[in-house]
Amino acid sequence: MEHEMRAEYEDGVTPGPESPVKIWHMVRFEGIKAMCGRILGESAATQPADLWGTPEGEPFCHSCGAMYLREVP
Repeated sequence: MEHEMRAEYEDGVTPGPESPVKIWHMVRFEGIKAMCGRILGESAATQPADLWGTPEGEPFCHSCGAMYLREVP
């Protein structure tokens, strides 16, 4: 299964690639429902799952991280 990271923003921040990210979540590829259950904006920034665990992927949702580790080899 393919995954990607999708951004969550502070309330009142317009989602987009240049907006400051509150926290990164993991979603199944092209989805908007994070693995922790949170629904994210369709226009929220995304980045490859390969950036999970790197400075570019921080801060990251701990619940999504736990679920992601159970799905990837």
